[in-house]
Amino acid sequence: MYLPPHDPHVDDPMRFKPLFRIHLMERKCATVECMYGHKGPHNGHIQIVKKDEFSTKCNQTDHHRMSGGRQEEFRTWLREEWGRTLEDIFHEHMQELILMKFIYTSQYDNCLTYRRIYLPPSSPDDLIKPGLFKGTYGSHGLEIVMLSFHGKKAKGTKITGDPNIPAGQQTVEIDLAHPLQLPDIETLRDFSELSRIVLEVQEQVRREEQEEEEQQQQEEEDRSQQAASQPAAKPLGEGAEGEETAAGAEGTTQNKASASQPFVLPMGVISRNEDYPRTCRICFYGTGLIAGHGFTSPERTPGVFVLFDDDRFGFIWLELKSFSLYSRIKVSFQNAEAPSREAFDEMLKNIQSLVT
Repeated sequence: MYLPPHDPHVDDPMRFKPLFRIHLMERKCATVECMYGHKGPHNGHIQIVKKDEFSTKCNQTDHHRMSGGRQEEFRTWLREEWGRTLEDIFHEHMQELILMKFIYTSQYDNCLTYRRIYLPPSSPDDLIKPGLFKGTYGSHGLEIVMLSFHGKKAKGTKITGDPNIPAGQQTVEIDLAHPLQLPDIETLRDFSELSRIVLEVQEQVRREEQEEEEQQQQEEEDRSQQAASQPAAKPLGEGAEGEETAAGAEGTTQNKASASQPFVLPMGVISRNEDYPRTCRICFYGTGLIAGHGFTSPERTPGVFVLFDDDRFGFIWLELKSFSLYSRIKVSFQNAEAPSREAFDEMLKNIQSLVT
């Protein structure tokens, strides 16, 4: 397992932790060992669930227990996961969230299901190369997000989650059709001024979406009337103008993104990492997903996507007055070259037949 670095150091490398290992023996047999806990390898099991999915199970969970009980296990986990002790964390809300995460993760005892992650395709027109990023999420610590591009939109999808927003949810959405022109540095320090700019764009986006919806309804009504009178032939080249406009917009965005401008967080915006870049290439209007514990009452709220360079970006959560900094994951996987998907699937099937 590759764990994010200790909060809030997003630029630090990922941490490596083995969870299980498989011994292929002579005489065509195999053994699976669980590596979880602090008492050394012990008996485990692996099973194919379905395509792109397999599960592991520990058969000796007593090896995960410590002599000092759950309190010792929690303190050990806290040092490894957060790089600090409970006494170092003064914020009660943060203590509560950390304890919730420990209870949630420790209950599985390395009986886990693994699903394959398909990385997003890359296009020359993308703002930056898509991929996996480490990001700061306040008291939740560092989480992994996958950035992908979809025409005029970019999306950040959570690979790891927390008690509020689980994995698989779209944490941020960036509207590449609406770049933001930030004011000068002194004016940018005023949070109310940034809020005014973002809310104006939010209202503009709302009007455009409403107009587009009304236009689509009108076009559907026109097609229905035409279909009632006679078959309507589709004009040659329909949609080409829209595609050309979109391509032109992307080209303009790329040109703007090549420049650099001073950047500073407004007063009152909380950042876990004060070592963020002081220049950025371009900013866009976007929305971020927030929710209560257990993913209750989720809603998308306005924010600012800030592109710093090819490997770092940020997001200002307007409603939370919070800033998340993201840094690209650059991992050289250890011990072996990655096999193809087909070879890996075949290997798992062979192992399962051997251990059963």
